[in-house]
Amino acid sequence: MKDRLLVTIEYRIDQSNRAAFLAAIAKLANERRRDGAYAWGIFEDAADPGRYLETFLVESWLEHMRQHERITNADRLSQEAVQKFQLEGAPKVTHFIAAI
Repeated sequence: MKDRLLVTIEYRIDQSNRAAFLAAIAKLANERRRDGAYAWGIFEDAADPGRYLETFLVESWLEHMRQHERITNADRLSQEAVQKFQLEGAPKVTHFIAAI
């Protein structure tokens, strides 16, 4: 499983929107899983309220590129529903390829 890929997306939201943000991202989680992610999570920074990290694992970089190609209009709307809570700029996306 050396080729697996970890994708992280960091969000900064106003804590007054916490419940709505979590509801929106839960819907997005279902779409991520349907589209090939085999593990998904959302984490809240205990030391920095309003900072959230979405994570998901995909089998390979190629599979992740296919995810981008398969995006539907419904997927795009779900992503926009989550990103509207972002305080400034776009959420920060990082990609980690398994080293071992």
